[in-house]
Amino acid sequence: MRDYQWLNEYCLNRFGSAAALEAMLPQPASADELRALSDDRYLSLLSLRIFRAGLKHSLVDAKWPAFEEVFFGFAPEKVVLMGGERLENLMQDARLIRHLGKLKSVPRNAQFILDVRRERGGFGALIADWPVTDIVGLWQYLAKHGSQLGGLSAPRLLRMVGKDTFIPTNDMVAALKAQGIVDKAPTSQKDRAAVQAAFNQWHAQSGRPLCQLSVMLAHTVNH
Repeated sequence: MRDYQWLNEYCLNRFGSAAALEAMLPQPASADELRALSDDRYLSLLSLRIFRAGLKHSLVDAKWPAFEEVFFGFAPEKVVLMGGERLENLMQDARLIRHLGKLKSVPRNAQFILDVRRERGGFGALIADWPVTDIVGLWQYLAKHGSQLGGLSAPRLLRMVGKDTFIPTNDMVAALKAQGIVDKAPTSQKDRAAVQAAFNQWHAQSGRPLCQLSVMLAHTVNH
């Protein structure tokens, strides 16, 4: 595995200048910002991520005001009371994306958020306090305790809310293969641990957040 200096030099060469490189890199939210985001906003973003999966994002986003309306502004203490009959009725609402499995995930994830609130005082505390040096552990926690948060849904959700994370996109996986870190998409705990260790090393060498390293690494793949 090459060190951060190679990655930095490659990206500087590709984008032409340090300013051009910095302009295209994401910035993670602060711990205070993550902690301040309310539970209803976390439930809304979590649900948005689930409904976006496999669909054009602009299509889902255009319908989201209707979702906010039928799910009571995603207040988890209200959403958790929605029973099967009400969810079945939502299947008749043409303003929504009528996918019963995804609709059912909303009250299930409302319960998940309420459980975390009881333990930590708010969902934002869980997200803010989780160490980025074990971000794959947070993916696993979300997938285990939440509904429909497997695959890339957990890391994509974290990127949406601003939590620092890398995302194993196709380009990033190709770059990881080229560096000899994994030989396939990192779905096993062993492979995810190997990727986490590599990112931790690059983070220690550069001081850059994981999200920036992730984007830089993806751009080392030739198209």
